[in-house]
Amino acid sequence: MADFGSNPGALRARIYVPDALPEAAPLVVVLHGCMQTAAGYDHGSGWSQLADQEGFALLFPEQQRANNPNLCFNWFVPSDTKRNGGEALSIRQMIEAVVAEDGLDRKRIFITGLSAGGAMTSVMLACYPEVFVGGAIIAGLPYGSAKTIPEAFDRMRGHGAPSERQLQKALRGASPHKGPWPSISVWHGSTDQTVASSNADAIVGQWRAIHGLDARSVRSEIVHGYSRRVWCNAQGQEIIEEYRIAGMGHGTPLDTAGDAALGAEGPFMLDIGISSTSHIARFWGIAKSGRNRAAKTRPVKANGETRSARLSTTLSMPEIETPKMPHPAPRAARGNGLPSQEPNSAAEIRKVIEDALRSAGLMRNV
Repeated sequence: MADFGSNPGALRARIYVPDALPEAAPLVVVLHGCMQTAAGYDHGSGWSQLADQEGFALLFPEQQRANNPNLCFNWFVPSDTKRNGGEALSIRQMIEAVVAEDGLDRKRIFITGLSAGGAMTSVMLACYPEVFVGGAIIAGLPYGSAKTIPEAFDRMRGHGAPSERQLQKALRGASPHKGPWPSISVWHGSTDQTVASSNADAIVGQWRAIHGLDARSVRSEIVHGYSRRVWCNAQGQEIIEEYRIAGMGHGTPLDTAGDAALGAEGPFMLDIGISSTSHIARFWGIAKSGRNRAAKTRPVKANGETRSARLSTTLSMPEIETPKMPHPAPRAARGNGLPSQEPNSAAEIRKVIEDALRSAGLMRNV
């Protein structure tokens, strides 16, 4: 997708639409980690495989090196982490554009991400809680935990974190929203040496309070050999879940074997016998079966581009040992960040998208 609004964060948008997508299908927004691409993270996590099986659309915001040399989303930069500004607004504009273009269900929009993408997931859930029904944060950090590079390093190591009360205040102050609030799924390895697992506790505490859930009202169980804790509301609905993966380091938990296999093992894509992708989708209520079906592809016209239903998996992730901390570079010329080469045949599609953006207050009349 080349044209989705003013794009103040200068991000790219990648879209995956399965063949025969049902009307009013859900949308899942997926945010990659540092030193990763959208295609690489999709290949590893298996989200497009699951989308083929269950019938939902995917949006993959993608960072550019001009914004961050390590391809990290700038989850700690104040101008990129506020409502209606920077990278957060770019992602919001992408969502509005793809929902309008493909007729997706506005009441079933979800977001997930790994590491810096997980921290940016926290940003989006805080700044635009009215947009999302659910979010999943993998090896990430809570919203409002850092505003500078030194603070970001400290929080990743588990040092100097704001108090639970301060984090709750930051979350409430990020938007004028008064509820209802998105459900939250949190995943973290117990031996993560890149982002300390204490951040998972901070995320749970931040969201538990805004949902009004008693800290003591927790159910514990073992799923595929790993600890899962669940907090439910007064109606018994599961609102927050936390998977603490014993012995796992920094990365996305995968299960690449068996009938329900999803994704592929690689750097920060860890095959430990449980698929976070599958379990997150089930927690959100958009996945039922665990069986794999053959993937289908078709070309889809969007804003003058031919976009394949399947993201290219030839862009594998670089072989690296540890992710690097984001170092924001001077922002390139803001604008769209991508060339607009739209033929006349796409004019009607563009008008629909722009009208939707204006009605949502995400694009100004010119």
